[in-house]
Amino acid sequence: MKKALEWEHARRYPLTMNKAIVLLSGGLDSSTSLAYARSIGYDVTALSFSYGQRHSIELQKGAQIADFYGVKRIVFDIDLRQTGGSSLTSDSMVEERDIEDISKEIPNTYVPARNSIFLSIAFSVCEVNNCDAVVIGANALDYSGYPDCRPEFFNSMEKSLNLGTRIGNEKGIRIMAPLQYLSKAEIIKLGSRLGVPYQLTYSCYNGNDEACGKCDSCLLRLKGFMEAGLVDPIKYAEYPKFYRDYLKKRVG
Repeated sequence: MKKALEWEHARRYPLTMNKAIVLLSGGLDSSTSLAYARSIGYDVTALSFSYGQRHSIELQKGAQIADFYGVKRIVFDIDLRQTGGSSLTSDSMVEERDIEDISKEIPNTYVPARNSIFLSIAFSVCEVNNCDAVVIGANALDYSGYPDCRPEFFNSMEKSLNLGTRIGNEKGIRIMAPLQYLSKAEIIKLGSRLGVPYQLTYSCYNGNDEACGKCDSCLLRLKGFMEAGLVDPIKYAEYPKFYRDYLKKRVG
């Protein structure tokens, strides 16, 4: 898997790049992406968003991750509650589904055009700071089916944002999604090799002190740890049956 990542990086990002903006939510994928970007030599600045999300605890986790790696972190304030349309930016109940049904339909946790907005802001930060790349921890295998997590979207956004920015016209900025084609288990294995402090990360959509263990994000995270043969170090209010069975087998 490591060789595959290195090959994909060399194929898709042939320019010599030194500085990168990494979108850091404080979750598992974004933290792994930050660690990966550092491991291949980027001077990283983390960019987090306070956008009215119900799981604002992720901002605390993002700060801890940035502190762990000793990187500068920018927190950008926007209010996507004004747009509405998502349980993550409203008081609507977070949708719960069986793990087999995840990615079949777009859930109510989808925030309209969120990654389009985030990437546009990240490009403007890149332009001011003369960076070479934007790194995002999106994944198109074990994910909730969001349309703005697909490779076609990132390819299109990269082209459009380069067309519409001065730095894009002068030298070009790359959108890197290094975890795009990895399963959650492969992401966790990669992060474990890189020493990612997963005990500091947070993925739950509900935003309580303990992860719920029921939302899409919790289920996919626990499934990933199970398939990686590891134990998730964070606390959960409740485990799904498949993970309880997995823990019993490990003990037994």
